[in-house]
Amino acid sequence: MPGRRQDMYRMPTVFGPATGPRRGPGGRTFDCVDNPKTTSLSVSFRTASDQLEALLPEGFELAGEPIVTVRAYMKEIEWLAGRGYNILGVTFPVTWRGDRDTATGPFLTVLWENMTEPIITGREELGYAKIFCNLPEPNISGTKASTTADWMGFEFMKLELHDLKVSAPAPASAVDGTLHYKYMPRTGEWGTADIAYPVLTPAASPNTKVIENWIGAGTVTWKRPRWEDMPTQYNIVNGIADLEVKEWIGASMTKTVGAKDLSDQRILY
Repeated sequence: MPGRRQDMYRMPTVFGPATGPRRGPGGRTFDCVDNPKTTSLSVSFRTASDQLEALLPEGFELAGEPIVTVRAYMKEIEWLAGRGYNILGVTFPVTWRGDRDTATGPFLTVLWENMTEPIITGREELGYAKIFCNLPEPNISGTKASTTADWMGFEFMKLELHDLKVSAPAPASAVDGTLHYKYMPRTGEWGTADIAYPVLTPAASPNTKVIENWIGAGTVTWKRPRWEDMPTQYNIVNGIADLEVKEWIGASMTKTVGAKDLSDQRILY
């Protein structure tokens, strides 16, 4: 049986403890054994090292090949009472070197989601760089799969996979986990950070089981927005669209069951 967790609060705090992915009704936790059910579409490409290095906060450095991975997920989740939401993330490999910790893994530059609750809990509690967009379900037909992303009708991304064939799951890479940079501005002191530090999502996820896996080829197309098209996100999309595509590395589609509640998230020092 899932255990119990101490009271957790987020705004609005005046109504009492909040529920979410790490605290259910009555403080119970979620075991994440038979959920979420996830379909992941991913495409990777090689780019210019200096372009990725320009995106890194202090203390981070590029680790190995300058390979960017764009991944879209579809989920069914117990903490949302069986409902799901979709995700679009962009990562590349980095190493963090601090006074105490050293960690290597994919750096999550941005994570789009199409639901408010996971965005708020992920930003405030975990330090994920989450923002909103519309993410429809993928189109999967035969050896092809595709998905798109839009913000209030402006379609800024299309991910396409083709020539998919069944394959054994790729061996897990030897990384410490996914790295993030948590930043919250200080109220009234605009331009000053209230908090700013790296965090790590440890790689271990023993409940996750790969059900099916396909590999193939693929591409990602970014449509450059004007400020008028995406007033609060145009610089993010254009920053990704600016990355040179030197070589498409490959693509995959993977179905999994199970995960973890990310309560092992920790600050790096």
